[in-house]
Amino acid sequence: MAFGRFPRAALAKPFSDINVTPLVDVMLVLLVIFILTAPLMTSAIRLDLPQSKAAQAGEAPEALSLSLKASGELFINDKPVTLAALPTELVQLANQKPNLEVQLRVDQAVPYGQVLELMGLAQQAGLSRIGFVTAPGTDAQMNGQREGQRDTQKAATR
Repeated sequence: MAFGRFPRAALAKPFSDINVTPLVDVMLVLLVIFILTAPLMTSAIRLDLPQSKAAQAGEAPEALSLSLKASGELFINDKPVTLAALPTELVQLANQKPNLEVQLRVDQAVPYGQVLELMGLAQQAGLSRIGFVTAPGTDAQMNGQREGQRDTQKAATR
């Protein structure tokens, strides 16, 4: 009986490529670490800042509350005033405090034209800083108002 060899495949060549997956993993971890720590490094400087008696940045400027109800009643700082006396009151307040901010509080049922009239009177008196005061509302309230407006618009187009 003759013994022979089985044919052998040629020996495999050594695998000489670099496995990049661990390298990418390490680089991504380092990137995340740098992204998280970079903002912390910018505020690490400790300074002894000088003191000042000037107005602080967080202080709110003096404000004047100008309110208009749906019934047409006007109020300056919660005190009733007539529309005829409003321009003189505004001029007097503007002369006393030129940087006074007007906080306009208007009922949502008031027509837009009346709001513009109030803004014009304030600007003519020299009060150019005007802000609108709103009440915080929930999403459900806002959605209900939008649906009501859509219904009104649909009824108007019919």
